Amino acid sequence: MIPDLRDRYNSEYTEEKYLRMLERLESRVESRIEFRACETPVFLPGDLLREMLQASLEIVSQLNTPEYKDASTRSIPAEFNTPNEGDHPDFIQVDYAIVLDKEGRPAPKLIELQGCASLYAFQYVLPHEYKRLYSLEGLDYLLNDLSDEGYLDLLRRMLLNGHPAEQVILMEIDPLSQKTLPDFNMTTKIFGIPMVNVSDVIKRGRKLYYRVGEKEIEIKRIYNRVIIDEFVRKEIKAAFDFRDELDVEWAGHPNWYFRYSKFSLPYLNHKAVPRAWFLDQLKEYPADIENFVLKPLFSFAGAGVKVHITREDLDAVPTEERADYLLQEKVTYAPVIKTTEGYSKVEVRVMYVWPQSDPAPTPVTTLTRLSKGEMMGVDFNKNMTWVGSSCGFFRKFEL
Repeated sequence: MIPDLRDRYNSEYTEEKYLRMLERLESRVESRIEFRACETPVFLPGDLLREMLQASLEIVSQLNTPEYKDASTRSIPAEFNTPNEGDHPDFIQVDYAIVLDKEGRPAPKLIELQGCASLYAFQYVLPHEYKRLYSLEGLDYLLNDLSDEGYLDLLRRMLLNGHPAEQVILMEIDPLSQKTLPDFNMTTKIFGIPMVNVSDVIKRGRKLYYRVGEKEIEIKRIYNRVIIDEFVRKEIKAAFDFRDELDVEWAGHPNWYFRYSKFSLPYLNHKAVPRAWFLDQLKEYPADIENFVLKPLFSFAGAGVKVHITREDLDAVPTEERADYLLQEKVTYAPVIKTTEGYSKVEVRVMYVWPQSDPAPTPVTTLTRLSKGEMMGVDFNKNMTWVGSSCGFFRKFEL
């Protein structure tokens, strides 16, 4: 989206460099990368990035109220309502589709808001590998004037909170089988936090432990990467109940995954947010129903989303389930990334860290996803190039 940077990058690109980058990435993260890393980073214009940062601040402020906290309690399944959630999420992900405004300029449109962790460690490694192979001098990937050291220090404070690394765990469902394993491996390498399968956690009274050989180590803090939807879908068993009062801290408390989610969209009033309603609150359907999608509030990886809907589809949702469905205005991604093989669409995730002691969330970096298909998902981009996961670079003087 910055023409001179884009043209220079495209002229320097070769498939050999791309394959070399993938090889180096896999070497650094010590695992196969099962998701597709894109051929290119995204060059973010300063005015667009400023707009996203300002919109995110305004959106979060609309949700950081006692009224929304009360309302969003409904979003938390009773069997997973976990104590001691804190005043706000520890991590926030704000996902924007890049669209074209009325003047034909790139603009952000909110796709989703998430109150859970993301690929903080992998997104530290990836930009350095692009920089190693291409002329990206004078470009930054970290926000808020953070240096590499400042970024890692902030994450260390967030993840460890003063505890020894061996008493902090990265908890996930069978972490070695997850596509996000590259991020987990880098988290362990950088911060010394062990990965522990949620099914292997031991409970004794109010305390949790994990085992290394014959030794049991008490868990003081959990870097939570468990997605409850997956936990339920796979019928995972754990020795503790999420509702238990435990002597443990959370970095990424489970409740905020539900509070900051699709559930929040009808409560937002902002030009960057598409119109959205709970299905049970609609007295009549929009006349332009073809411009909306139907989404179940509680689903895993986009399951159950209907892109092309009719009035009959909406009528078919049972009365007792209508409060758990969202009718959301469609967002049309714009083909704004010029590649050597046509144009790609892009989604930009602005990633935040928010320690409980801090007055406001800190924007730290971006994660970008490129697509040429109808949607962002892998199934819509099979056998395509210049698509997949990437990062954003920008000129600091433009911010």
